[in-house]
Amino acid sequence: MDKIFSFLTMGMKKKYDVTFFQTPRYGDEQGYSPVYQFHIDGKNHEEVLENSFRTFNVADLIPFDFSARLMTTGDIIYINEGKQEHFYRLESGGWKKIKREYVR
Repeated sequence: MDKIFSFLTMGMKKKYDVTFFQTPRYGDEQGYSPVYQFHIDGKNHEEVLENSFRTFNVADLIPFDFSARLMTTGDIIYINEGKQEHFYRLESGGWKKIKREYVR
């Protein structure tokens, strides 16, 4: 039964609870604070990260109440799935999964 459910829901998008973290100054390694919390649809974390990057770097997509700088290397995205927490840091080669300890 689980295999049938997995097959039927494969490719379906769900809503993710996401928080965007930045440091006060670009390039800082410490002092991350949440700058924006939002919900975004995606099939998986990879799609959520891609959509988040697009949202905070394409002028027509940036939320009207967003006041931080554009998303860039060093910024962190936190995906909250209830008891499962996932942190990703944007690096020059793309997104890298990190431990919570980096968000300080």
